[in-house]
Amino acid sequence: MKVLVAIKRVVDYNVKVRVKADNSGVDLANVKMSMNPFCEIAVEEAVRLKEKGVASEIVVVSVGQTSAQEQLRTALALGADRAILVEAADELSSLAVAKALKAVVDKEQPQLVILGKQAIDSDNNQTGQMLAALTGYAQGTFASKVEVAGDKLNVTREIDGGLQTVALNLPAIVTTDLRLNEPRYASLPNIMKAKKKPLETVTPDALGVSLASTNKTLKVDAPAARSAGIKVKSVAELVEKLKNEAKVI
Repeated sequence: MKVLVAIKRVVDYNVKVRVKADNSGVDLANVKMSMNPFCEIAVEEAVRLKEKGVASEIVVVSVGQTSAQEQLRTALALGADRAILVEAADELSSLAVAKALKAVVDKEQPQLVILGKQAIDSDNNQTGQMLAALTGYAQGTFASKVEVAGDKLNVTREIDGGLQTVALNLPAIVTTDLRLNEPRYASLPNIMKAKKKPLETVTPDALGVSLASTNKTLKVDAPAARSAGIKVKSVAELVEKLKNEAKVI
């Protein structure tokens, strides 16, 4: 089974994000970038499938600027076999990324595609579902458990009411939730080996897709600062402030 894993380069989750002075976007100057945490879970799940003998090859793909090669090399160090970068300089919408991934899926013909359920920057939670619609593949979103059973894939999904298990016909698309696994750290020997693994760079034109976005960012604002809390001396005073100041009761 060939497994394709999509990853995204995002601002590291430990970094406090700053908005540009002109409110045109997020300030990325001298900011540490990392692989999206949900994408790390996707890579880990693919590696575990290979360790079980289920997957025969793991291909990682990213859509973005040349700098995304850093995150692809990280995925190679974690256990992927080869990488593909679809170079795109512009700000991409979820649909544009899904179109690029669809072209890669058509080219590679994987039996399983794994994506993080969402990226921590745009937080859209759309690409996996859009890719499933474009390819016509079965989809299992918000996966907390993945099991291959013959020619089917059993995916346990996290839903509002608890857990739901669905059986998917292969080929299929899975988006990962937090509780699916705990990603490993890349060892130094594997980091060195990753430098020699193949990394192919392609353009959207070579894939025959247009990544022009129909969305435009008008303005980016930082969240409003929270006001300091106060202490009250009695329940009566608390009720009075909730009623007259906060106006919530």
